Amino acid sequence: MLDVEEKLAMRDTRPREFVDYHHFHELNGLEMLKASYQDTQFSKHTHEGYCIGLIDEGAQSFLRTGNQHVAPQGDIILVNADEVHTGSSAVETGWCYRAIYPTPEMIQEISQDFFNEAGFMPWFPQAVVHDEGLAEQLDLLFDLLLQPKNMLFKQSLYVSTLAYLLSRYSQSRKVLKDLPEAHSKILLVQEMLEAEPEKEHQLTELAALVNLSPWHLLRQFKKITGLPPHAWLVQFRIRKSLYLLKQGCEIAMVAQQCGFSDQSHYTRHFKKALGCTPAQYIAHKKI
Repeated sequence: MLDVEEKLAMRDTRPREFVDYHHFHELNGLEMLKASYQDTQFSKHTHEGYCIGLIDEGAQSFLRTGNQHVAPQGDIILVNADEVHTGSSAVETGWCYRAIYPTPEMIQEISQDFFNEAGFMPWFPQAVVHDEGLAEQLDLLFDLLLQPKNMLFKQSLYVSTLAYLLSRYSQSRKVLKDLPEAHSKILLVQEMLEAEPEKEHQLTELAALVNLSPWHLLRQFKKITGLPPHAWLVQFRIRKSLYLLKQGCEIAMVAQQCGFSDQSHYTRHFKKALGCTPAQYIAHKKI
């Protein structure tokens, strides 16, 4: 385990902006990001999984649940799955952080001891948490994940850390099923976009399928989901592309199969959402 001075010495040799993505097969494909940003600004975007991050240096400013938040060094950032959010530096020197992105299925497996009612999912009401003990545990987990072997220790620390986080800071939120008809129609359109993200969808056709006017669909869609239909379509295209990249597909082919006009168009949207290029995303050794 590296001590504080060694970590600082390593960080001093890093460029002001860097991005490392890691994929852990022994943890069901869990993804981890280790990054430093100064000028990068994340536009409104979502993640398929939850974001659980630790600010190592500087401070991050981000929009979540309609409010602006600031997370300084040592604080923990929490973003729920499919929750619209942004990201930028809150200080001139930028910010460094590490984060993991467990999927809803991963979270549900661990949370079944806390929320055993059918149809409920864990939800984090707080965007920023100050908990020194949990921060130390996350720091240890993030360091350990990047080390070879120690599988049992890695898996045990991962489960115990998430279990503590869930038991202390999450609430249960009912999965949306029995909804008003208008709400259900909007979610149906969203599901259609997710099912065929590569398709060139038309607003008039989507509206007609759920018996709404195009204007009413646009207004209600953004009100309920947080983003307009075209923005969600981009998010779903990026999510499909992540799957294809991890399958070993070439970047140019991924761009084509996911509905982007060309590779540069794909790369631009990818970087806005994830803070790195597709090439950077797949460049790092799978641990």
